[in-house]
Amino acid sequence: MILSRYGIREWGIATAIAVAILIFTGPTLWAVIPVGIVWFAIAAFFRDPLFRRAASNDERDLVSPADGVVSAVFTCEHHEATQGPATVVRIFLSVLDVHINRMPCAATVLSIKHTPGRYLDARSAESAQVNECNLVVVRNRAGDPIGIRQISGAIARRIVCPIHAGESFARAQRFGMIKFGSTTELIIPRPSETTVHVVKGSRVVGGVTTLATLAQQTISPTTQVPPAATAAARG
Repeated sequence: MILSRYGIREWGIATAIAVAILIFTGPTLWAVIPVGIVWFAIAAFFRDPLFRRAASNDERDLVSPADGVVSAVFTCEHHEATQGPATVVRIFLSVLDVHINRMPCAATVLSIKHTPGRYLDARSAESAQVNECNLVVVRNRAGDPIGIRQISGAIARRIVCPIHAGESFARAQRFGMIKFGSTTELIIPRPSETTVHVVKGSRVVGGVTTLATLAQQTISPTTQVPPAATAAARG
């Protein structure tokens, strides 16, 4: 277990406040205990588990982009990520979950679109429609467009996604996070040919749990992910 680099700012602020409180009050037991609990709670939020392995090696299997509980599974006639019909698997991340986002498959980033919005509680269904969000569209080895949507919540309100179009990633590789309560969606093309393995209420583990399996497609040399993306992810 390590702490994510995405939390450097928050660790610094928490540490500075903790030190200031202890200097002001003195290192007494009644001050050290509550300050220590708060500091460790903030650090725990930015934990980043090591050595995660996907449950399947089949390239058609898409692993979960986040830890949490599936809050909805549905299909739509058109989604901007797939430019056509899609299956959407929505995952709710509580403040107790790991908030690192991971790639569902080996892929190359096609586009990243940030949309300003509201900051409703991530537990509400409406939040997924109106909250600030970040849509990452990638292309897998078979040429399928796949979307990962990061949706902010009511607390902290910060989406982290330090990646760019054209970058390649391995399956389960980290690509960002959403700070504090939030939602992550996996948008899958060809719903009539896709097998979904989870239902509402399923607990999923980012980079490990298989959410869905795409139908077999012939891999085109012109749409293959560059070799860099085939390297094993560190987590």
